[in-house]
Amino acid sequence: MKTSYKIIGLTFIVMLISLSIFTRIFKNNNKDIKIERNPEYFGITYSKKYAEEIGLNWQEVYLAILDDLKVKNIRLPIYWDEIENTKGVFDYSDYDFMITEGAKRNVNFVINIGWRLPRWPECHAPSWTNTESVESIRSDTLVMIKKTVNRYKDNSSIKYWQVENEPFLNTFGICPPSNEEFFAQEVALVKSLDKRPVIVSGPGELNLWLKEAKYGDIFGTTIYRVIWNKTIGYMKYPIPPWFYAAKAWFASIKPDNRVIIELQAEPWVPQGKIIYLSQNEAKYSFDVQQFKENLQYALDTKFNKAYLWGVEWWYWQYKHDDQSFWLFARELF
Repeated sequence: MKTSYKIIGLTFIVMLISLSIFTRIFKNNNKDIKIERNPEYFGITYSKKYAEEIGLNWQEVYLAILDDLKVKNIRLPIYWDEIENTKGVFDYSDYDFMITEGAKRNVNFVINIGWRLPRWPECHAPSWTNTESVESIRSDTLVMIKKTVNRYKDNSSIKYWQVENEPFLNTFGICPPSNEEFFAQEVALVKSLDKRPVIVSGPGELNLWLKEAKYGDIFGTTIYRVIWNKTIGYMKYPIPPWFYAAKAWFASIKPDNRVIIELQAEPWVPQGKIIYLSQNEAKYSFDVQQFKENLQYALDTKFNKAYLWGVEWWYWQYKHDDQSFWLFARELF
């Protein structure tokens, strides 16, 4: 059976590469896409760490998300290296601020916890773990998860825990190989501490979601429409929205338990930082028209929510070169 799954997956990947040769130069010319405000469906992922990396004041950005965009659904990764800079000494003050301010405004949170979380390098262990074995780091991870869940489990604004991010994706990020036994321990720990649903995420195009479906109450897919590959350059994935529902059905994920945990809403960066990407280069993978197309594509999947990826970049553009992304986002939430 495992061999059959591998054959199916390999066949699909070959199909994508072959079809991309014919689709990469074509762009949807439908200029009449109308996206209605839908605060219940659309949310965002906010990375304090990433906001700082691109030179923004993280509090300013966050409050603008709350008060200007008026976002009501936020996925918030709590980075291990930010809360436990010294082993055994935890500081949650920045995340206390974000969760408290969100709760005042009736925000619903997905709290993403673990060793592997969104944004490069994917694994965000503190520097003091550099001299430890992988086994020791895993033990430390469980301590951190328990501390974090216990801190926030009485907060009613938190609706879901997301454990790790794409835990079985071994082809991206600077991380040790995935370990299913350890991941099962993490999920079991969270469920023993709190009864809220656990989200488990997986890549939209690169596997069959069978492992992820075993552990999550909710499954969250990533969806990227235009990517860059060093062999063929920019490529738009030539797959229809119903493909994701078909994969979910194949993995026995019920319709009520499907979300888009990460929807592309910023350019794909071939190398370097996004703020050094020229406007012309950025448009190859993402402009306002592609923004609309991605949102419509998400709606057409019939998944239950879509958390947009790129709000920090919208704000950076708003403050520097181009206000169009931020102004368009105001119409969504």
